[in-house]
Amino acid sequence: MHSSNAAAHRRQRFDQYVAVYHQDMYRYAAWLSRDQAIAQDVVQEALLRAWKSLDNLRDEGSAKQWLLTIVRRENARFFERKRLETVDIDNLTASQEALLGVEENNELDDMRKAIYELDDEYREPLVLQVLMGYSTNEIAEQMGLKQGAVLTRLHRARARLKDRVADQ
Repeated sequence: MHSSNAAAHRRQRFDQYVAVYHQDMYRYAAWLSRDQAIAQDVVQEALLRAWKSLDNLRDEGSAKQWLLTIVRRENARFFERKRLETVDIDNLTASQEALLGVEENNELDDMRKAIYELDDEYREPLVLQVLMGYSTNEIAEQMGLKQGAVLTRLHRARARLKDRVADQ
């Protein structure tokens, strides 16, 4: 009886993480991959991996960061396996266009396009900070960088965005 009780507790714990963090996992995956269908696949793979390694999560307070790290690694694995070509921002699929937003807001559209056009090394810390609300320390930890490197990348990302949006 004890093992089924432990299994039920484990399942309940996992379900709670999924309920709380699934939306953040998906948003992060969508910004990393630039494609809704790929983001869904990445999140599913990340959830499978998280379930298998749930016992490795010791600190409940770091669950979100742990899950987003898994998403980040699954996204990298996906693109290593697929070796997908980059997509020209002018030739987006319907699902990619949906990520950019459909409302008529030219400034917002310009900003989204500029963010998508950033190199991964700049886009990722910017998304982690602005969209996910991470501190520079948390970004550094998640990306395996020193805080100074994160600050530099964030500064360069903002400078590139400013230049791109100003040019449009």
